[in-house]
Amino acid sequence: MMPYRLLLPLLFSVFIALLGIGIIVPVMPVFATSLGASGLALGFIIASFSITRGVCMPVVGSLSDRWGRKGFLLGGLFVFGVVGVLIPAATSVENLVLIRALHGVGSAMIVPVAMAYVSDLAPIGEEGRYMGLLNTAIFAGIGSGPLLGGIFTDLWGMAAAFYAMATLSFLALGLVLLQMPAMPVATARAGNGDGLFAAMAKMLASRRTSGLLLARLATMIIMVPTMAFLPLLMTQAFQASGFQIGVVIAVRTLINAVLQGPCGRLADRRDKLQLLRVGCLTISVIMCLIPLAGNFWSLLLLFVIMGLGEALIWPTLGALATEEGRKYGQGTMMGVYNLAMSGGVLTGAMAAGIATDWIGLKWSFPLIGLTVLVLTMVAIAALKNPPQS
Repeated sequence: MMPYRLLLPLLFSVFIALLGIGIIVPVMPVFATSLGASGLALGFIIASFSITRGVCMPVVGSLSDRWGRKGFLLGGLFVFGVVGVLIPAATSVENLVLIRALHGVGSAMIVPVAMAYVSDLAPIGEEGRYMGLLNTAIFAGIGSGPLLGGIFTDLWGMAAAFYAMATLSFLALGLVLLQMPAMPVATARAGNGDGLFAAMAKMLASRRTSGLLLARLATMIIMVPTMAFLPLLMTQAFQASGFQIGVVIAVRTLINAVLQGPCGRLADRRDKLQLLRVGCLTISVIMCLIPLAGNFWSLLLLFVIMGLGEALIWPTLGALATEEGRKYGQGTMMGVYNLAMSGGVLTGAMAAGIATDWIGLKWSFPLIGLTVLVLTMVAIAALKNPPQS
């Protein structure tokens, strides 16, 4: 029987935390520009969050195997709350870079630790179902946040969005503190007790684990092109309105949120590698077709299909990561797994920028799609290695 007493407070707190992040997404670039941020400065503001998050995730994950999960969740939510208060008080771009760096530390203490917490609870054979539930909370929070952020900004100004993030983060902190019991450290330390670097060396030496990490990195490469570069493409192709751009981006996220549960259960019952193969092939083909979409409706259909492909990928990879985490410790595994995700986002950002300069924005999408296809097929071939290797 699913332990809802443990799961529900965790899932709700993750939803609230990610809702807070989503709320500031449409506001942050405008606020940074109001402080005099140039394009390069905006890049630094984004990078500061990504760098500290990427560096801290494996460390926090490994420490949570040794010290327990709950304290890190509380610390991360507290940092989120503080960041929400500090951002409106920033008086310079330098302030904002430092605050966003702190924000990245807080993020490193929430998502990978929550994933490890859920993995601790998942019985053998139900990994996909449990990770699907967590992914539902993540996607629902991220997907709903920008809409609320826009509403708060229109009604009460930009600062309201940041204060809303702070309020939601402190609310989630109270929920975790009062409603979610701490799991015994012995449960968190289900791995073999290796330190972080020893565990990472074993992961890279394992064909199966390194294949999983490559698959996670490769499937994240499309994130920046399909989020940050898509508005520019839609504007160039058919003078899309802001509403049309928002709908195309949102429909993919909402489909992901709705289908995480069913696809997680499917991953538990079916061949995970076959599901992964279908999902990866789907998103790669869609990336190649995006430049051919000449109007809003055709692009919307493509992003609906992309959402279906990603809905297969997310819980399947999460289930595979949970299986591997039993060898290394779930916190350590999820920290490195999320580092691979960040590596994919960074790779996608660089690839999209370089490809756009070399061959143009329109054709950068199929180039990235083909790259993702090749990398994911290599990763799936590695994942065929027996789990005990």
